[in-house]
Amino acid sequence: MSLREASIDLGAISRNVEALRSRIGTEHTMVVVKANAYGHGAVPTARAAIEGGADWLGVVDFDEAQQLRDGGVDARLLAWLHGGAADYEWAIRAGVDIGVHSPEQLERVAEADGRANVHIKVDTGLGRNGVTIDESAELFAAAAIHERSGSIRVTGLFSHLANCEDELQVARFTELLGHARATGLDPEFVHIAATGGALTLPQDQFSLVRLGIGAYGLSPFDGPDGVGLTPAMTLSGEIVSAKRVPAGSGVSYGHTYVTERETTLALVPLGYADGVPRLASNSAPVSINGSTYRVAGTVAMDQFVVDVGDAPVHTGDRAILFGDPARGVPSAHDWARAAGTINYEIVTRIGARVARTYTS
Repeated sequence: MSLREASIDLGAISRNVEALRSRIGTEHTMVVVKANAYGHGAVPTARAAIEGGADWLGVVDFDEAQQLRDGGVDARLLAWLHGGAADYEWAIRAGVDIGVHSPEQLERVAEADGRANVHIKVDTGLGRNGVTIDESAELFAAAAIHERSGSIRVTGLFSHLANCEDELQVARFTELLGHARATGLDPEFVHIAATGGALTLPQDQFSLVRLGIGAYGLSPFDGPDGVGLTPAMTLSGEIVSAKRVPAGSGVSYGHTYVTERETTLALVPLGYADGVPRLASNSAPVSINGSTYRVAGTVAMDQFVVDVGDAPVHTGDRAILFGDPARGVPSAHDWARAAGTINYEIVTRIGARVARTYTS
């Protein structure tokens, strides 16, 4: 095994997608593989998602879309965040549906060579990108004109929830969908819910959901997901040093941890350069040889220390930071609690020098 390794169970991703599709029941399913598939690896994850029944993939920008196309992934694909220099003609040639959130952006897409497939994004209350309710009539009318001229085809209408149980946003979205249809648009792919919303709000009036964190086997809620998902990523590192030290020994920067007795300190070669949160210092759980310990002292750039007491831990043993708790190891959610963050961030921030390996 590698010095630092994130082992990805692609079979778990496929099964998670299949289980969520069965539970939610929409006609179409998008798996979001932005940010290197939440740290899991975009191309392998995309293939696993398709194996699980996804018929759409979602990314943020065209760079991420191109990585998938270059990797041989030819599924339906939506990219929704674009800068001023975005190459819309490339997206049209590559068969990438384009998220559009303003009248000005629509005009740039319509001027590109070729007929663009467009998903119009409306802001129903999240306050990020998406056309405002006040400007939506202008955008719908312009889109209808461009669709009749043949420069675009409005294939979708979508929004994003601020809270997974926000029925007010759903009501606003449904009203805007009616306005779009009254303008002459007939989007086939209508979507507002990510994993959390898809599991808590009825989806019978929509045709697609966007599965993000749930596809990777992690719950979008503070508690159980209710579906029985399997975490796909196991993060581990080889113990590179195990040494006995006397009581009163300070550990790592600032000596925020001091040994209370003679003990063994095990050194794990993962740090905040690899995405291990410094805020998890002195708190996050680590499993070594079937027992769980805590990070001892401050997490450094490349390493952290675990106080294993008198346990027989040696150089070459494996430390598991998080994985599937059903296997008796800590979870990404455990690390999120220790660092005061969310499990999304724990897996997504895993750095490039951590080797990704894949099993099925």
